[in-house]
Amino acid sequence: MEKHIFLAFDLGATSGRSILGTVADGKVEIKELTRFPNAVTELHGKYYWNLMGLYQALREGLVACNKEGVVPESIGIDTWGVDVVPIAEDGSILSMPRAYRDPYTVGMPEKYFEKISKEVVYEKTGIQIMNFNTLYQIFAGMETGYVPMKQAKYLLFMPDALAYMLTGEKVCEYTISSTSQILNPRTKDFDKELLEAAGVDASVFSKPVMPGTIVGTLTDALAQYSRLGKVNVVSVAGHDTASAVAAVPALDENFAYLSSGTWSLMGIESKEPIITPETYELNYTNEGGVEGTTRFLKNICGMWILEQCRKEWALMGKDYSYPEIVKMAMEAKPFVAFIQPDDPSFANPPSMLEAINAFCLRNGEPCPENDAQTVRLIFESLALRYRQVLGDLDRIAKFPIERLHIIGGGSKNDLLNQWTANAINRKVVAGPSEGTGIGNVMIQAMAAGVVSSLKEMRSIIHASIETKEFTPQAVEEWEAAYQRFVTLK
Repeated sequence: MEKHIFLAFDLGATSGRSILGTVADGKVEIKELTRFPNAVTELHGKYYWNLMGLYQALREGLVACNKEGVVPESIGIDTWGVDVVPIAEDGSILSMPRAYRDPYTVGMPEKYFEKISKEVVYEKTGIQIMNFNTLYQIFAGMETGYVPMKQAKYLLFMPDALAYMLTGEKVCEYTISSTSQILNPRTKDFDKELLEAAGVDASVFSKPVMPGTIVGTLTDALAQYSRLGKVNVVSVAGHDTASAVAAVPALDENFAYLSSGTWSLMGIESKEPIITPETYELNYTNEGGVEGTTRFLKNICGMWILEQCRKEWALMGKDYSYPEIVKMAMEAKPFVAFIQPDDPSFANPPSMLEAINAFCLRNGEPCPENDAQTVRLIFESLALRYRQVLGDLDRIAKFPIERLHIIGGGSKNDLLNQWTANAINRKVVAGPSEGTGIGNVMIQAMAAGVVSSLKEMRSIIHASIETKEFTPQAVEEWEAAYQRFVTLK
C-alpha cells in the first residue's frame, strides 16, 4: 500500500496549525503536529498581523514534521482572506500586514464609489460589499498616505506571502485572490480599472494561478534548517473556506454548505459566477473554488458575537467552558428575543453585551435577563439567519438544495446544528470539523497526481470521516419564530 504524505499549514484569525496528512488506500488521515496562536496587534492606532511570528511558527512546523521521521511530498498553506503584504522591488517586506478589522477602511467603500459606482464594482467582481475587502484596504492605504502601500511594488495575499517566505517565489493564488473584490470571476484575472481607481498600478498583482500549482521549493536555508530538503510548496486553495468547501463529503451536487466558525459562510457551489440585479441587492459574493468553480455565498457573522460575549464575561470572573455555554442555552426559555447577527452594530463594538441590549431596545425585543438567555438568543438568531440565507439560495440555485453540510469547528456544536435543521426544515450533515486541513491536504494530493478531480477528492473524504445527521424537529414553532425574526431592523 503506497502512502502519500503532505504537510498542511492552516492559519485562522485566532490560531494556526501544522497538519500531517496521509493519503493511502482510498482514505485520508490527518494528524496535528503543532498549534500556535495568531492575534491582531494594535500599534499607534493601526492593527497588524505578526507576519514574522507566523513565519517562525511555520519553521517550527517544518521541524516537527522532520521529527516525525517523514519527508512530505509537498507543503500547502491556507489562511483567512483579503489581507495583503506590501513587498518592495528588491523583495523586501515593507510592513507587517494590516488586519481586516483595522478601522481605517470604515467609510472607504462609499468614498471609492465616487470614482466607480457600487453597481459597477459588483458587476465586475460579484463580491459582497464589505469595507475590509482588499480593494478598500488598498484605497484606504493610498488615501491616508500609508507609506508601505504607496511604495509597494508587489502585493501578496497572506498564504502567498508565507509561501514567498518559504520559497522566494511570488504568486497570486486564485481562491484567495477572489476574496479581494478586485478579481473578475469571468476572466479570472485582476481588474485593471478597479486597481487604478484605488491608486495603484495593476502590476502589483500577478495573474492568478489555480489551486494545485507548484510555487517552488523550500529555500536552501529552510531545507537545511528543517532537514527536509528541497520540498515543493504548492498553492492549495489559499482561502481557508475554499479548502474547507473542497472537503465537503458530498457525493452529488444538491447541497448547500455552511463553513461554521468565527465567521459563518453559507453558499452553494456553481460552475459559473452568479451576478444579477438580485444578487447585487442581496449582497451575495462569488469567490473562487477548486477546478475553477465559484463559491456563491453569503458572509454571516457566525460565532464572533458569542466569542466577544465570552471575553466580557471572563473579565467579570465568569469563565464559561463551551459545554457550560451549551447547557445554558438548552435550559434557557426559548424564543424570547432575537437579534439580526449581521447588523453593523455587532461588527466590533466596545461591548458586545451592550450592543445586544441596544439592538433589542431598538426593535422592541426584551433584553436578555441573564447570561443563559443571551447565549440562547445568539444561537437561535444564528439558526434563523441561516434559514433566511438558505431561502435566498433556494431561489437562486439551479438545482434543489436537499441538505446542508456544516463543516469547520461549528460542526461539533450539536445543539446549534439541531436548531439549524429545525429552522431550515431539512437535513443537516455535520462534519468534518477539520475540513480546511483535509481540503488543503487533498489539493496537494491532486497536485501530486494521487487524485484526479474534485469529485474523487470528495469520494475519498466521504469514505474517511464520520458525519452526524440532524433531522428537523418542532418545525412549526421554528417557522413562527422565523416570521418574527424577519421583521427585525
